[in-house]
Amino acid sequence: MGAHDRTDRLGRVAAGPALPLPSGDGRGAGTNMNQTGAPANANRPPPLRILLAKLGLDTHTVGVTVIAHALRDAGMEVIFTGLKQSAATVAATAIQEDVDVVGVSSLSAAHMRHIPELARLLKEQGGADKLLVVGGVIPAEDQPRLHEAGVARIFTMGADTREIIDYLEAWRAARDGAIA
Repeated sequence: MGAHDRTDRLGRVAAGPALPLPSGDGRGAGTNMNQTGAPANANRPPPLRILLAKLGLDTHTVGVTVIAHALRDAGMEVIFTGLKQSAATVAATAIQEDVDVVGVSSLSAAHMRHIPELARLLKEQGGADKLLVVGGVIPAEDQPRLHEAGVARIFTMGADTREIIDYLEAWRAARDGAIA
């Protein structure tokens, strides 16, 4: 993190010195106006809201930190739940925070226990519309079962952050195109 980077109580990563919150809808809409008198960002959708999580006893943080910063730098809102979270806590937080994407970083070899449970809880609690992605050390033989459980995409070790960003942006475009 840079000298002015900070996180709030939920682990949202923000850059720069603390600034007053803009007025508006709380999802980044400010009061700057363009020449027509409409908000300057009226044609721009709100940023993707991403919840990043570490489930169980997994305390490896380098990868998830790199991803959090890359997503933030790409204009996405990132919420990090912190370490040693349960699937129930992550599902509840995803619903409460109304995120678009839930990303799980898994390096502890417990992915087959925690991730299917998270996918089930998201569906049961009304979060089936949330994109579930996983990254980390996921053996090829486990990937089909994770996809069957509800994981949309698995990014294995060494995945380029641009690949992840491109995937999320393409997913959003497809989702928003289907709605329009």
